Amino acid sequence: MTADVPRHTTAPRATDRPGDESPFALGLLLRRAHWHAATVMTEALRPLGVELRHFAVLIVLVNQGPTVQRDLATATGSDKAGIMRVVDDLERKGLAVRKAVPEDRRVRAVEITPQGLELFDAAHVAAEPLAERLAVGLGPGEPERLMDLLTRFAHPAGGEE
Repeated sequence: MTADVPRHTTAPRATDRPGDESPFALGLLLRRAHWHAATVMTEALRPLGVELRHFAVLIVLVNQGPTVQRDLATATGSDKAGIMRVVDDLERKGLAVRKAVPEDRRVRAVEITPQGLELFDAAHVAAEPLAERLAVGLGPGEPERLMDLLTRFAHPAGGEE
């Protein structure tokens, strides 16, 4: 009976190990690299009392200025409820404030506070020595090459997302 069943070729199985040739290999490696980087950056932020999700919002506010919550959700890959919790946390910590948008009183823009800017700068200082751990195992010039490749991958054709 098994002779009547057509044989299918076996696709490479995704393993996320070096040499993986599956179509998922790049995505899995990027995910593993993200976990590694997130672990290191979380360690830098912990003494400052914020998490990566908070810092992601601060990055958007520094780059874009006051931003409505729906745009913060899009920019950080969060959902509406998640971004509201993060903004609530930032407000409680005095790092951001919500302000009415003159064109639409129902909408609130989130703005970084001077204390938020201080924390943002302090986070960069705290991350500096830990960031070197991200490049452990890379040779001379490779961290710069990796940054270039990831930048082009994340922003195809030099576009902003």
